[in-house]
Amino acid sequence: MGEVGGRAGQLRSSGLRHGWTTGACATAATKAAYRALLTGVFPDPVEIVLPKGQRPAFALAVEGITEGTTEGAAGRRAMAGVVKDAGDDPDVTHGALVRATVWAGEPGAGVVFRAGPGVGTVTKPGLPLPVGEPAVNPVPRQLIREVVAEVAAAYGGSGDVVVELSVDHGEEIARSTWNPRLGILGGLSILGTTGVVVPYSCSAWIDSIRRGVDVARAAGRTHVAGCTGSTSERVAVAVHGLPEDALLDMGDFAGAVLKYLKRHPVPRLTIAGGFAKLSKLAAGHLDLHSARSQVDKGQLARLAREGGADEVLTAAVAAANTALEAIQLCRAAGVPLGDLVAEAARATALGVLVGSPVVVDVICIDRAGTIVGRAEPLGP
Repeated sequence: MGEVGGRAGQLRSSGLRHGWTTGACATAATKAAYRALLTGVFPDPVEIVLPKGQRPAFALAVEGITEGTTEGAAGRRAMAGVVKDAGDDPDVTHGALVRATVWAGEPGAGVVFRAGPGVGTVTKPGLPLPVGEPAVNPVPRQLIREVVAEVAAAYGGSGDVVVELSVDHGEEIARSTWNPRLGILGGLSILGTTGVVVPYSCSAWIDSIRRGVDVARAAGRTHVAGCTGSTSERVAVAVHGLPEDALLDMGDFAGAVLKYLKRHPVPRLTIAGGFAKLSKLAAGHLDLHSARSQVDKGQLARLAREGGADEVLTAAVAAANTALEAIQLCRAAGVPLGDLVAEAARATALGVLVGSPVVVDVICIDRAGTIVGRAEPLGP
């Protein structure tokens, strides 16, 4: 047997428990529901095989079989549900109940996917699914097709089924994700490429950045903004008048934005963020999280000197408690440290984008949202 879902496995390298994606949970629920549809018996736990060969087994949280006509479809339906365990990752869908309801489909139709309550529907082009389709990503679809074929072969089914996926409270949870901005309306996406959630890999956030670029490109946007937070996003909109689907919630993942734009270019990128975070980008860091990169006050002092700071001010910047104190000291002395940091951040970005036709400008703000530094558009 594999590892039982709900007690996620241990990552040997980090000591943190890994978890399972919504796609893995949906696959397990589908397998259990289809077997019950054919045999009347729910397997519990239910084992699946993930793309890299892991064989987790998931405990069922809910199950049931109904007869008769429901929503215009006659006949038996089977439903099974699995509670998602994201391990030690701070995943917004941790603890969500992922359900699969399965019933017989039209002969020869194969597996037809439906979005039930809490699962979104694609409404914008640029995603890996056509407009109008349930937001069930390609890998989970393939895993679900495979378990349907497996169960059909074992228990004499045709494999022609409708699989309706739902997530309890999914529409509410989705409001704290990128889905509304990406044009996925009505709930969550059923996600996952490996089936495994690696703690603090932030793979879902990075994937959302990529899908944001895809949606912007499909909408014909020629200018996007990567912003570290909601305040810098508001500033970018105020400065450039960008529409919502041109805004990338970059957070700390500057590298994710730049590396994806290098392969999938948009003519112009604005990077907007807090002065401290962008000073890290200026120093060459592509991950701006406080646990993984620190403000280099020595570099700030060197930039201040280049901007005209005397020895006393340069020493004060080097000794500053925070980046905010450094910028305040320089602004009081008329030294354009903010502009110099913005220019250095732009240089880092262009270094990643080298060979790609993307023009970059940078906006640095303070905590109140005041612009404290700008670097005008510059390209390769």
